[in-house]
Amino acid sequence: MSDRIHVKLPDGSTNEVPKGTTALEIAKSISPRLAEVALAAKTNGNLIDLTRPLDQDTDLRILTEKDPEALEVYRHSSAHLMAAAVLELFPETKLGHGPATETGFFYDFYRETPFTPEDLEKIEKKMQELVQQDIPYAREFLPHQEGLERFKKEGDFMKCHFIEQFTKPDEKISIYKTGKFLDFCRGPHVPSTGKIKAFKLLNIAGAYWLGDEKNPQLQRIYGTSFFSKKDLEAFLHKVEEAKKRDHRVLGQQLDLFSIQELAGPGLIFWHPKGGIIRKEIEDWMREEYLRRGYSLVYTPHVVRRQLFHVSGHEGYYSDNMFDAMELDDAEYRLKPMNCPGHILIYKDSLKSYRDLPVRLGELGTVYRYERSGVMHGLLRVRGFTQDDAHIFCTPEQIEGEIVGCLEFALAVLKAFGFDQFVTELSTWDPGHRKSFLGSEEQWNSANHSLESALKKLNIEYKTIPGEAAFYGPKIDVKLVDAIGRLWQLSTVQFDFNLPQRFQLEYVAEDGTRKQPVMVHRALYGSVERFFGVLIEHYAGAFPVWLSPVQVAMIPIAERHSAYAEKVAEQLKAAGVRVEVDSRNEKMNAKIREHAMQKVPFLLVVGDKETEAEKVNVRTRGKEKTEDMVTTEFVEKIKKLIVDKSPGL
Repeated sequence: MSDRIHVKLPDGSTNEVPKGTTALEIAKSISPRLAEVALAAKTNGNLIDLTRPLDQDTDLRILTEKDPEALEVYRHSSAHLMAAAVLELFPETKLGHGPATETGFFYDFYRETPFTPEDLEKIEKKMQELVQQDIPYAREFLPHQEGLERFKKEGDFMKCHFIEQFTKPDEKISIYKTGKFLDFCRGPHVPSTGKIKAFKLLNIAGAYWLGDEKNPQLQRIYGTSFFSKKDLEAFLHKVEEAKKRDHRVLGQQLDLFSIQELAGPGLIFWHPKGGIIRKEIEDWMREEYLRRGYSLVYTPHVVRRQLFHVSGHEGYYSDNMFDAMELDDAEYRLKPMNCPGHILIYKDSLKSYRDLPVRLGELGTVYRYERSGVMHGLLRVRGFTQDDAHIFCTPEQIEGEIVGCLEFALAVLKAFGFDQFVTELSTWDPGHRKSFLGSEEQWNSANHSLESALKKLNIEYKTIPGEAAFYGPKIDVKLVDAIGRLWQLSTVQFDFNLPQRFQLEYVAEDGTRKQPVMVHRALYGSVERFFGVLIEHYAGAFPVWLSPVQVAMIPIAERHSAYAEKVAEQLKAAGVRVEVDSRNEKMNAKIREHAMQKVPFLLVVGDKETEAEKVNVRTRGKEKTEDMVTTEFVEKIKKLIVDKSPGL
């Protein structure tokens, strides 16, 4: 057997090297500079340490700061750096896991004493010291039992669980040492702590071990790291901006919604101002449903449990559903999704091919049992309203229906003022057929329809193999908000599963019975989550058409109140939401208060305005005021509302 292997490089060249050569040695042979800046490597699609010996023919890419994959390795190494610092300062701490995330990293710790903000400062300082020491991330392999006994001796119950869960008794386990810190981890990591240049610990949160509230509560420390201090500072600036836009804080300040302790977590109470915005959001969607050929339907909030046995949700989704309730004739459940109800409406009468497509749309409230540790304001709740639609059509109609769904999704973005988005196509992994329902022919046909629809609309997209739902491929549209954050918004999904489970049919042109194709489609995602995104995108300063109060009338003195009321009546007649502030308060105090409530237009009226039948207009975001004839202002704001202008 040959003791040499062939390594193919990105430029197409192939090097013959001794078996056991490392990626770092190959980097050095290419360029000392490349070896100096190298952080990790990729072989045959897998990320590896630079020091891992290569033992077979492979392609090889040396990863540096220019490669997005390197940032994942860098951040995972940052999590280990943080854990090493924690153990040096607080040796009684037990370790969970510390993955990289999209924006940084975290590590879960078990420690009876809560970490404090002052502790974070100490940990960060210790991390800096470990960076200065340039400690290697050294990988070792231990026999399974020896590694398990070592962690048991230290009382690291979480590491023992991971070893037992993810390794076999006859295999060696992978250990990484960073100074005194030892961790069960498969890696990879950057070569040493000295490679980590810019990091910041952000906050502490609670997390239950294995996500189960019956287990011990852990302390999760979040942090972030970047290749440069400049990138870190830009990120921290964005974090500060995000804090100013936090929908939970603004929701309270602007009196939009609340979550009531007496009622329970994850259940939203829409206040009058939030209710007005919700009405606008829902009215827009329902009008579009009808304009685009959807039929509006309404389905019950609670149904017999048997329905979910037929749909399959009892089998694979029951942990996310509220417990069943026993009534006089059967067990019932709160519905966690609308699709089974829409299917029953379709199935209620036999359809002909001439009836298809059938597009059923509903703003339907559903209930899911979210664990207490993951709920977050409007973004993750237990009761929410989905703008759900389900399309039943023939295979020949499917591409056109997908195009229609995508056009509808783009219309949502435009109407609500989002001009940037990212699109992902999630497909199946033929190598793991058991994880996906349907035949290869069905999957290939569905993938082709989705791809063709995207190309027809010239929408750029990224394909993500293996990330499809088990019942079909999907398209996800993620909007980019005002400060550059991505939010999952619209989704369009194929479904091979439910039409088969419910034995859906239509009469084809030749008189035979055939199974329709089904598409799940949600564009807001949920009204609650979409509202949360809108609050943060606009920082509470909504476009005029969405603003709960569009105009505040401010009479300078009591004698001007009659004129203010007269102008208000003209505005109301034009469909404007207006309030008259006739309180016995100073004018500047009233102006300041309504400005804090982010009202788009403040109209101040005094002697001069009353006499000339004008208004003094203070426009949100502008320093200068403007005198306008009342009728002129009415027409101006009326146009902004009718046009649903995203700005002022």
